[in-house]
Amino acid sequence: MGTYYDALTLHRNNKKVYARFNIPHAVVSTCRINGGLRDDITTLLNHQSCEPCNHTLARAASVVREPEAYLERICREEDLDHTTCASLGTAANMNYTAVESLEFKELTVVAVATGGVEANAGRAGDPAHYHETDGTFIHESHPDKKPTPGTINIMVFINRTLNRGALVRAIITATEAKSAALQELSVNSRYSPELATGTGTDQMGIACQQGDEIPLTSSGKHTKLGELIGKTVKKAVKRTLKLQNELTPQGQRSIKIHIERLGTDKTKMLEGISKFLDEKTATLLKNNFDSVNRDPLAVAAAAALMHLRDKWAWGILPKGCMKEIWSSQGAQLAAAVSGNIHQIPDYYQRLSQTLITVDDIHLLQLLYQAMAMGFKEKWKNN
Repeated sequence: MGTYYDALTLHRNNKKVYARFNIPHAVVSTCRINGGLRDDITTLLNHQSCEPCNHTLARAASVVREPEAYLERICREEDLDHTTCASLGTAANMNYTAVESLEFKELTVVAVATGGVEANAGRAGDPAHYHETDGTFIHESHPDKKPTPGTINIMVFINRTLNRGALVRAIITATEAKSAALQELSVNSRYSPELATGTGTDQMGIACQQGDEIPLTSSGKHTKLGELIGKTVKKAVKRTLKLQNELTPQGQRSIKIHIERLGTDKTKMLEGISKFLDEKTATLLKNNFDSVNRDPLAVAAAAALMHLRDKWAWGILPKGCMKEIWSSQGAQLAAAVSGNIHQIPDYYQRLSQTLITVDDIHLLQLLYQAMAMGFKEKWKNN
């Protein structure tokens, strides 16, 4: 895949992407084997260990049961020393690896990312699935549901020497960049009605060149190193998600996508909106769903409603004001669908009378009713 700053070479082969260090690097990683803070790592590797769904091959299962033997096996395939290899695992396709690099004066940062978020995106603090005790994982909050596949793996390489604190601090900067990428793509948590900050199985490895130079002491956002880490990681994460999941800003321009974290989907949306329509108009909506669902004005109004919902959930907006706020923004949504801005006062009056309780269930009903009002108004003379 290429050589960078004359000190590392990236390779992609046989469901693996890995970096060989031509000169010593210090590495900090989340790897289960050879992880933590190390000076003796010669290879940082990212491996597609299984397919995303229904993959029960013994080789895939051995990742968990026999991690040391598994690492030795995959390293042998590439003639790598497993004792000095730190390995990340994923179900993401290595052919969708994104590599981004930036330079500033004598500084070079390279970010390498793979990822998939369609099924396993979550927000920090979401209900957990397991509790680990005595070497065993026990089902906790979701005893009837296992977490679904989906992982963002990130490798970052820096051509300068960092002291220990700065190397560890780089994980924070890179993690913030990953979360910023998901925020800008409006990725929903699959385990709560919130926006995602990552997935449940994200992994990371960061390496910096070792030498006799005076070490850099900071990799935070106020430093140029932190800026380059943030930019390269965010761009690499966005690009790999575009390749793996076809996840793009344009693709996220959808009312359904913005409100699905309230527990809905296309079928439920059509059913919910149709309750406020006659049969003929409901059929018209069903046959022209995307003309409403992807209309930029309607998406803007629905996205604003969801953002206001978040402000309420986070405690920024008081609950006592939310009925007026949601009804007002719902009226904007109805007007966006109908194309009749002069009807906003009427929409507001009708919506405020039906919004009884401020919670996610009633917000979803408000969204359905507002869309139905607008669609009915749009075609009332036809």
